[in-house]
Amino acid sequence: MNRRGPDPDLDPAGRVDWLREQIITHNRAYYEADAPLISDADYDALMRELRAIESDHPDLISADSPTQVGVGGAPSTQFAPVEHSIPMMSLDNAMDMGELRAWGERTHRRLADIGSHAKVRYVCELKIDGLAISIRYENGRFVRAATRGNGRIGEDVTANVAGIAAVPKKLSGSAPSVLEARGEIYMPKESFESLRLATITENEQLVATGKKPKAVPVNPRNAGAGSLRQKDASITAGRGLAWWCYQLGELQGSDTPASHSESLAWMASMGIPTNPMTTIFDDLNSVYEFCSSWITRRHDLPYEIDGVVVKVDDLEVQAAMGSTAKAPRWAIAFKLPPEERTTLLRDIQVSIGRTGKATPFAVLEPVFVGGSTVGLATLHNQDQVKAKDVRPGDTVTVRKAGDVIPEVVGPVLEMRPDNLPEWQFPNTCPSCGEPLIRREGEAQTLCLNLACPQKRLAELDHFVSRGAMDIDGLGEQQLALFMELGFIRDFADIYSLDRNRLLELRGFKEQSVDNLLAAIESSKKRPLANLLFGLNIVHLGSAGAEYLVTEFDGLEAIASASIDELARTDGVGSVIATSVHDYFRDPRTSAVVDRLVAAGVNTASPARSTLERTLEGKAIVVTGTLEGYSRDQAAEAIKARGGKSPGSVSAKTFVVVVGESPGASKLAKAEELGIPVVTGDQFESLLETGALPS
Repeated sequence: MNRRGPDPDLDPAGRVDWLREQIITHNRAYYEADAPLISDADYDALMRELRAIESDHPDLISADSPTQVGVGGAPSTQFAPVEHSIPMMSLDNAMDMGELRAWGERTHRRLADIGSHAKVRYVCELKIDGLAISIRYENGRFVRAATRGNGRIGEDVTANVAGIAAVPKKLSGSAPSVLEARGEIYMPKESFESLRLATITENEQLVATGKKPKAVPVNPRNAGAGSLRQKDASITAGRGLAWWCYQLGELQGSDTPASHSESLAWMASMGIPTNPMTTIFDDLNSVYEFCSSWITRRHDLPYEIDGVVVKVDDLEVQAAMGSTAKAPRWAIAFKLPPEERTTLLRDIQVSIGRTGKATPFAVLEPVFVGGSTVGLATLHNQDQVKAKDVRPGDTVTVRKAGDVIPEVVGPVLEMRPDNLPEWQFPNTCPSCGEPLIRREGEAQTLCLNLACPQKRLAELDHFVSRGAMDIDGLGEQQLALFMELGFIRDFADIYSLDRNRLLELRGFKEQSVDNLLAAIESSKKRPLANLLFGLNIVHLGSAGAEYLVTEFDGLEAIASASIDELARTDGVGSVIATSVHDYFRDPRTSAVVDRLVAAGVNTASPARSTLERTLEGKAIVVTGTLEGYSRDQAAEAIKARGGKSPGSVSAKTFVVVVGESPGASKLAKAEELGIPVVTGDQFESLLETGALPS
């Protein structure tokens, strides 16, 4: 079967039939089975192509085409059917700012046509990536919940929704006789990650006993929808689902509010959760700016969004503008750039990292996802490949969230070719040919050959990185060349690079060579903690290095300390202590350190703070920008007073300090855990007293 279908230039009728068949199949997989075969972006591409061909060939349009009917699936026979008193319509999409502006221009003209001379306001709501739901209250009591279904008939999921804590079972205040609240059931990121990790752990046990692994949850939307449709309502209750209301549906026993925003505020006053990011604007330019801002802000939230919904606020104006057969004219969904796509997995290869860790990675048919074209993606480790059961030749789902390294989420099993063999992890290092070793009880597979070229290159690249010695101009490409020429074999060789030899190399100009040598010289002044981190000591991260230099007086003291002395350091356990101890007693690595010391790198611990330790043992999380402090300076101010400055909020956090443009996820986590929050102008008082402002 041709997965791409007939050529539309040669056979538009055949292409239309193929596209309709594909879209209907994917509608069933998405809406009925909660197991989509392709990403949203790939689905949208099919729909857009179908609309384009039908526009060019109007004679091919049929009444049952997916472009002419509402999007959705048939109600499941697992749940009783529910007829919506008011149809739950889908929304038209704007795939970029150009299409959003085009909708704005059409809306402006329609408002003029219907004679709306009043100032029109717009409501912008985050488009939650979840499952549309209708929740009915009678005299303030929760009586029924139904999925969207095909827009007219949904599924009765009352028992399952009853177990979701975020859905109030009784409304506060004076509730009407009937109130239908429409919204989105979703799975927060934290709940999804817990479910995903639990499934992977269970799969590792299943694989170890020769049993077939379960499907690993692909994303919060699918996991949330699948959790809601469980036969056992107790499973749904344990999945940590949540709910945002975005629309007033049927209403009896009360006057209808004049606007959409008023209806949301009214429902919120009765205890129905509405999204706090919902914002009202008086002009379209502000709408465009708001929508555009969420392209980069989407990961600040503790839940997934895939766009922004824009609505005309006035309900009378909405009614006058009307709807098409499947979507209202008064609303549009601005879709954020896709972060999941499906593509072909060409091959699985293995890279060797700075610790010798052998990491499998996917070689993909290049695909545009998350704002860039992706051709490679991580597969983490040997067990993950087996648990996910991805194989070269599979169609796979690829995810790239923000700046995160692209990841293969899993295979689309329905599209797997027959008799596709499992991928086998290699027994030897692809770089040096030495055996790969996996120690008992460990997940990672290692190349232990210290002379392994790929491992040495990764070590050097880490040493010169910003978090370590920060040598600008000495990247992986230059390091590989210098290794090949014999200029560099280890860390210490960097400090003996010869200017004249560098100038003899093709492409190395005098200015660039002088800049490089100046950066190398400047790196000698880097703090001792950065040097320790750059040495690539197994298990020792940047935080552990900071703890060591705070506890010990210089490199010599750290290098000569016993395992017990090292392990007594706060934040350094026996595993790290043993690794540090062994590193400095290995003749090969200690000889390199001696040469680094001879080259003049900084080996002194920072001067101990004389400030009063007002924050001793307390964890202070700073989010946003504080006046007078950079991020590093704020962290240093906290540490100088005995405190800790972690990057995330946890139950151990003493207080969260909020500056300008704070991260929404940290604030949400603080609220969830009941952690105190203070403003940035109270930071100085906190440092001085160590107490929360009264």
